[in-house]
Amino acid sequence: MNSSCGKKVCVCQRSVQSMEALPGDRQPSSRTSPSCKEEREEHCQNPVKKCGTTSSSVGDPVTPSRGEFGDPVYKEIALANGHINRMDRDELRLKLAELKLDTRGVKDVLRKRLKSHCKKQKLLVAAAEGGVTDTYYDFICVVDFEATCEESNPPGFLHEIIEFPIVLVNTRTAHIVDTFQEYVKPELNPKLSDFCTQLTGITQEMVDQADTFGNVLRRVVTWLQERELGTKYRYALLTDGSWDMSKFLNMQCKISRIKHPKFAKKWINIRKSYGNFYKVPRTQTKLSSMLEKLGLQYEGRPHCGLDDSRNIARIATRMLQDGCQLRVNEHLHAGEVRNVPSSAPVEVSPPPHNPRSRD
Repeated sequence: MNSSCGKKVCVCQRSVQSMEALPGDRQPSSRTSPSCKEEREEHCQNPVKKCGTTSSSVGDPVTPSRGEFGDPVYKEIALANGHINRMDRDELRLKLAELKLDTRGVKDVLRKRLKSHCKKQKLLVAAAEGGVTDTYYDFICVVDFEATCEESNPPGFLHEIIEFPIVLVNTRTAHIVDTFQEYVKPELNPKLSDFCTQLTGITQEMVDQADTFGNVLRRVVTWLQERELGTKYRYALLTDGSWDMSKFLNMQCKISRIKHPKFAKKWINIRKSYGNFYKVPRTQTKLSSMLEKLGLQYEGRPHCGLDDSRNIARIATRMLQDGCQLRVNEHLHAGEVRNVPSSAPVEVSPPPHNPRSRD
């Protein structure tokens, strides 16, 4: 552990002690704060310059075993949580400000942020002393496809992917570190509807000049391999809901006559992770609602796949900063979405390989 980590640990220890002396240990108030897909569903350090690629700077908690819960560190965490539960919103914001943490968000988010910070610092101390610690993926790949659509999709309408974006998140730093984006030429319905262009901002010229899905997917695999994901680094995919992998990608692979890639058969559904972590109902886990609850605003153009992915990644990084351990919670089995229980071993995505033909 370097000297800066040591300083942070000391800050946390002081913060827990100071919480015990905070005046007004009163009970919290009982008052509560008041993409097409949303409607349908109710590494690297080195920049890579290539076509369709841009670059920037490079889940849920894993349940400890019964024996780990007996570790004294968890008793200390429980004691600190009790003090935090008795703090009102102003006290929470004051304490977060003292720790130089984000003070934006509703009361439940602030409380969770402070608890997670103190838990993380105490686990850092325990880890340095050979005790318990938490497990993270090294990287998370946020994916949010855009697909062909009509203003009123007829029965049996086949959505074709027309934008393939990826935003890479380093879970250790909780920062976006790289991005990938390519447009895709649709094959069944090559002409985009006016509604689709207005919604996504993707023009007919963009898709006419784009490559087919199979070739784009090969470049995605190369991009992932260049960052050593699945070989040197543990990673997982993350989406806003189940549609991207279970519907759009699954359908597109059938259209393109290729097998569904194994690395995309399991993913983190951030809506489920967000709802479980912050204890909010499913109705409050749409992209706009998640951003609002965290005190964030949407940046960019809604329904642009890359911008949507960036904003989903902003939610994921905030959750990581708040102490959430994002983990795979859904997978595809026989074409159907299945839940991955939190009691199951943590799943990681396998090394990416080029798509195989269905023929």
